[in-house]
Amino acid sequence: MSVIVVDARGMRCPWPALRLAKAVREAGAGASVRVLADDPAAPREIAALAGQHGWRIEEEDAALIIFA
Repeated sequence: MSVIVVDARGMRCPWPALRLAKAVREAGAGASVRVLADDPAAPREIAALAGQHGWRIEEEDAALIIFA
């Protein structure tokens, strides 16, 4: 399975979460998305979005991997 990379560095929330949601919509169920974000609020925003959709999150090398 390939991993989609969403580079949201330099973007302020809610943009990283919005870019993540778009990537998952386009990729479909079962997608794996790696999010690169440097806004300190991004992990909290992404965790909230993942919780709403039942996605699993893993941290890896200063990035978040979301399994939809």
